[in-house]
Amino acid sequence: MITLTGPHTDSILTTQILKNMEPRLQLRVQRYGWDKAAQFYETCWKKQLKPAQDKLLEMTDLQPGESVLETSCGTGLATFRAAEQVGPEGTIVATDLSQEMVNMAMEEAEKHNLTNTYFLRMDAQQLEIDDFHFDAAICCLGLMYFPSPLKGLKEMHRLLKPGGRATVSIWGERKNCGWAEVFPIVDRQVASDVCPLFFQQGTGNALQYTFQEAGFNDVEVERFKVNLNYPDSETALMAAFAGGPVALAYEKFDGDTVETVHREYLESIRPYRNGDGFEIPGEFVVAKGVK
Repeated sequence: MITLTGPHTDSILTTQILKNMEPRLQLRVQRYGWDKAAQFYETCWKKQLKPAQDKLLEMTDLQPGESVLETSCGTGLATFRAAEQVGPEGTIVATDLSQEMVNMAMEEAEKHNLTNTYFLRMDAQQLEIDDFHFDAAICCLGLMYFPSPLKGLKEMHRLLKPGGRATVSIWGERKNCGWAEVFPIVDRQVASDVCPLFFQQGTGNALQYTFQEAGFNDVEVERFKVNLNYPDSETALMAAFAGGPVALAYEKFDGDTVETVHREYLESIRPYRNGDGFEIPGEFVVAKGVK
């Protein structure tokens, strides 16, 4: 049976709470933060994240008729491509922590009359799915936000059929991501670490080791660099703040604080200016393992 648990309650997180963040609270920060970011997400990130989705789907090599689990599906950018690959005889079960992301994906699925794709709000570290096993599992740029990436990969492993494969894409090393200063810029204003482990799995061979610890065999990893292109400062700022993982903290900033963080971030990406816009370097890591 596939079930959905967890009430949707409003929450105002104080600076002191953020400073003493625990895993359960990190989930709340991510859940409500991505609820805030959902309306800006595709405008800011659809084009920029496509290379990571391309590589993830290439490595997964989905086939017609297969069943697929997706965690951290967001608004469905990779989901709908996966649904096309498995065809009407296949099945996609896509989950995300954010209800707003799930709502947007469901609306898009209805527009395209997709009857083989199901969207559910769930914590990827504790999926309420027990009697369905999948040919493949994917997670595109979500693992960085899990308080325990290992738990998320173990859940994928649990729900795969023997011989099933899991593929995950994440951001790479901090030094290779030119937008990374957004985190310390925001952290200084809230006296906390908004995404304390964001770059951990993308560093060195960490993701490969986590896959192996989760029980996967034949792990293969690919790392590649990209440029994130933004046409102007307004779009670059929207992507960094309103449309990304710091959205919850950003929403609570007063006017002076917003001006401060905008100024500091634009200064941090100034070396990547190209005319009126920016070409900001980034790095993706994609890993695949077999059960």
